Amino acid sequence: MTRPRDTQSFSEPPLPLFAEARPVPLSQADRPPSYLRDHRQRLRTRFMEGGADAMPDYELLEMLLFRAIPRQDVKPLARALLERFGDFNAVLSAPTARLREVIGVGEAVLVELKLVEASAHRLARARIMHRQVISSWDALLDYCRTSMAHRQTEQFRVLFLDRKNILIADEEQARGTVDHVPVYPREVVKRALELNASALILVHNHPSGDPTPSESDIAMTGQIAAGCTALGIVLHDHIIVGKAREISLRAEGYI
Repeated sequence: MTRPRDTQSFSEPPLPLFAEARPVPLSQADRPPSYLRDHRQRLRTRFMEGGADAMPDYELLEMLLFRAIPRQDVKPLARALLERFGDFNAVLSAPTARLREVIGVGEAVLVELKLVEASAHRLARARIMHRQVISSWDALLDYCRTSMAHRQTEQFRVLFLDRKNILIADEEQARGTVDHVPVYPREVVKRALELNASALILVHNHPSGDPTPSESDIAMTGQIAAGCTALGIVLHDHIIVGKAREISLRAEGYI
């Protein structure tokens, strides 16, 4: 006996390529408990009304973890992360390997944290890229703090400027250990020539938190300054970033 063909499943026209997705209701098992929903809504309301300043670090961190862990109370994990790393910024900038050591941190949590960190870096960088840096000094310092203050190892960056002091490139030149980063002055000057840069700003961090320049920091700055002077390139400054403050080697009289 021949079975009738089922044409029902082929009768609906295809959706347009960018049609709005139809909402799929969550099953009861997929929905977070009512007390969690109420708590999360209270946090969202408070955030929208008062902004981040109205919330302690652990509550901001809770809100970041909502999407990563939708059906569990994330307050214990938020507090555990803060206890391990110290503050909100340190949690976001902590190395992935160290974050994984905290019980409860999986792939979804890592993605949320690192996505926010990357967004903060990009936002801060956008405020100085292709702009006149000398007149945007506060924005430059904000960018340096955001991108380097909480790193666990030393990083050396060079900001390359054109003759109008507009930032044309921001490049990481070297990474090091917790208390040392290898810097080769000749390579810094060579890269400036390749980019046709007229001026430089050097930036590196001290993971210890203390931005006081070491003897090697001062010596390296002098070597780069000498190379720049010989080629008509201006070294505007060397900024050392600590956890709570920065030091300008020009302001300290070393340039």
